[in-house]
Amino acid sequence: MKMRQEKQEKEANGSELKTEVKEVKRIQDLPGVGAATAEKLEQAGYRDLMSMAVATLGELVETAGVSEAVARKMINAARDSMKMGFESGTDVLKKRESVDKISTGSVAFNELMGGGFETSAITECFGEFGCGKTQIGHILAVNVLKNDPEAYAVYVDTENTFRPERIMQLAAGAGIDPEDALSRIMVARAFNSDHQMLLVEKVDTLITEQKKKVRLVVVDSLTAHFRAEFVGRGTLAERQQKLNRHMHMLSKLSSSHNLCVYVTNQVMAKPDQFFGDPTQAIGGHIVAHASTFRIYLRKGRKGTRVAKLIDAPNLPDGECVFEVMEGGLKDTEV
Repeated sequence: MKMRQEKQEKEANGSELKTEVKEVKRIQDLPGVGAATAEKLEQAGYRDLMSMAVATLGELVETAGVSEAVARKMINAARDSMKMGFESGTDVLKKRESVDKISTGSVAFNELMGGGFETSAITECFGEFGCGKTQIGHILAVNVLKNDPEAYAVYVDTENTFRPERIMQLAAGAGIDPEDALSRIMVARAFNSDHQMLLVEKVDTLITEQKKKVRLVVVDSLTAHFRAEFVGRGTLAERQQKLNRHMHMLSKLSSSHNLCVYVTNQVMAKPDQFFGDPTQAIGGHIVAHASTFRIYLRKGRKGTRVAKLIDAPNLPDGECVFEVMEGGLKDTEV
């Protein structure tokens, strides 16, 4: 009996030593991941330990075809190797130093946004048609290329609003080569919500496999296909769940690669709003909570546009007035 206990203790100690020796540096080192499973994970976009650490059980079970127990071991091992846990506010502040600001070209608009549109964040602009949402997307794309000659911008077009001619106008106004600007904007037309979500997933491939330095992702507009495909109250829950997954992917993309995500959103009029502005953004609380910054755009007097910052984690509410000109945005007196 005593000899058997000693043997079991030795085996246990030996297994602990083996566990300590094996260091997890790549996906193939995770428990339960063989060559076939690793290939499935890579095809699904899981190419590093961080992507595995932030994955959910359901995602891995569906993608890799493993049991929940194996998926849990994979996720826990990835999290242990990444040392994911609490960190001090000082460490977070140091990480914030890598956040860049993309200029809008308007001094007042930049001041409203604390210096420009942030990377590692999702900025949502919503408003009625013709208020300047798409124009800002074009302008941000050109300005991010102007600041960095190696940068790329990705434009997911859901409503056929991307215009290369407008990019050339803005590039000439910004003092950069229009042809070079167009060559560094990757455009894809999304024909339905599934295609739209797939295109966002492929941005990660552009960065990791094609080694393109993507600094901006524009989705114009975010909710057009979702609004058209899910009609009636009976489909509302399904639409919101799908939209939530889409926003989660965009958030993960912005954080993982320190890029700016700019999404435009459609609006509707609240019929029960008797006083004040009845305009409300589509997508409800799902889009509102997932967006880091929210801007309400509306038309002003004499062709001006008004941008109102209504939600930001570190900035006060405020608004600014500007005009959309051929060469970009121009500040206007209130």
